[in-house]
Amino acid sequence: MEKQNVTLSLPKDILRNAKAAAAINDKSLSAFLVEALKDKLDENRDYDAAMRRQMKGLKQGLPLGTGGQVTWSREDLHERR
Repeated sequence: MEKQNVTLSLPKDILRNAKAAAAINDKSLSAFLVEALKDKLDENRDYDAAMRRQMKGLKQGLPLGTGGQVTWSREDLHERR
């Protein structure tokens, strides 16, 4: 994998916490940040895929066993006795 250096400007507390977390996980700060970014990108990709599946389902509708024919009226459903 080809790499490229970047310069980041991070709040000091976030940088300090990231360095500590990297050390706890026995990783360099760069490796720790790469892993965190990959996780976030995977999460976004998975979310987008789930959203597309759900939107497709909404457009198709659900089979309700009526064959598309409604044999009752609103009044029938809400009849008060």
